[in-house]
Amino acid sequence: MPAKPITLGPLNFSRRGDAVAYLKEMLRRYDVGDKVSDEDAVILRAALENHPRSDAKIAGGVTYFSVRSADYGTKCFWVNRPDGSTEKFSITASIHSPK
Repeated sequence: MPAKPITLGPLNFSRRGDAVAYLKEMLRRYDVGDKVSDEDAVILRAALENHPRSDAKIAGGVTYFSVRSADYGTKCFWVNRPDGSTEKFSITASIHSPK
């Protein structure tokens, strides 16, 4: 199967696996409870817009992204909305979505 390129904000990846690796490395730079930097938020917003449930995840807007605990003792990125609600999202689903 040929590689499928993807663009996330200002970044272009020739393979989607490279984009997943980039986002996982980004996640490793943050501790649980950290707010994501504005520069990284641009990339995350682009990834989130590619998520298969992006409309629901972005509903109401995005104030910022943070890193919080997830399932099985892991951590992941969370969307923080203006109304105070939050929702986690999958890096892999965001990159490998057929959208």
